[in-house]
Amino acid sequence: MLHYIAKRLFAALITLMIVITIVFILVRQMPIEGYFDNFDKLDPSVIRARLAQMGLTDPLPLQLKNFFIKLFHGDLGVSARYSVGAPIAGILARKAPLSMALGLIAMALSLSLGIPLGAAMARSKAKFWDKLGAAFIAFVSAVPAAVYHIFIQAYGSKLVGAPMLFDRGTLSSWILPIFSLSLGNIAYYAMWLRRHMVDEMNKDYVTLARAKGVESRHITMAHVFRNAFVPMIQYIPNAILYTVVGSIYVESLYSVPGMGGLLVDVIRRQDNPMVQILVMIYSCVGVVGLLLGDLLMTAIDPRISFAKKEGAR
Repeated sequence: MLHYIAKRLFAALITLMIVITIVFILVRQMPIEGYFDNFDKLDPSVIRARLAQMGLTDPLPLQLKNFFIKLFHGDLGVSARYSVGAPIAGILARKAPLSMALGLIAMALSLSLGIPLGAAMARSKAKFWDKLGAAFIAFVSAVPAAVYHIFIQAYGSKLVGAPMLFDRGTLSSWILPIFSLSLGNIAYYAMWLRRHMVDEMNKDYVTLARAKGVESRHITMAHVFRNAFVPMIQYIPNAILYTVVGSIYVESLYSVPGMGGLLVDVIRRQDNPMVQILVMIYSCVGVVGLLLGDLLMTAIDPRISFAKKEGAR
């Protein structure tokens, strides 16, 4: 198992480096205006001097090498337009806690509603809960997220009396962003848990247990649910990380001053250094999430074996 973990960690590290390199090269193709707050008013000689000072006139491989060195030392650079001269790490430190708070609450809501819904759908196959859950999943899957997010904001504010825009100090303004963040994951967990549980219910060990007279509820909770939940384990860390770093659309829609809204803002302002760091963060989250999911699944599922089978080469 340790050999497998080491291999997965090494593969994840290589993937992260490739992702960072690609993002770095793509950002270098953007206009140089994104590195200056008042580009139109600057003299060309001043622009050239500042570009040289930032190392942007060096060969691309040297720029990439220097960037990795700074990155490993925790230096993310400074903002060029969003907050001129301010360290990007400091800006993220102010924005990240809010996105983390919203994301973790939304993730807890997704798990607490999606998993029971999926289990209820599997237990009442083709009955009320199954049909209700199927309609909900079909709606969330078929309708573009932007549409039902706007619907939630417009009509949810009237229904529950919550503000349409986010205010950190007003607890009721947290309701709609959290619900919007959790809605997709609720449908996702319900759909896949139902599918895995129905597959487990058709297996021989369930038929044998029923033939022996074991109570149906005990079979479902002690065996079917447990085995069906294992395949979903590997996707939970990825979903948690994506939710924690903030939803780009939801945070922009509700004017949440978090990581997601920040990315939209810096792209609009063409702040190249901050765009580079934020895109890297969102790209790396996927790689780290998949790695944690694989490691978590190997730790929980005893059926996974790392020993070579007899006769294997």
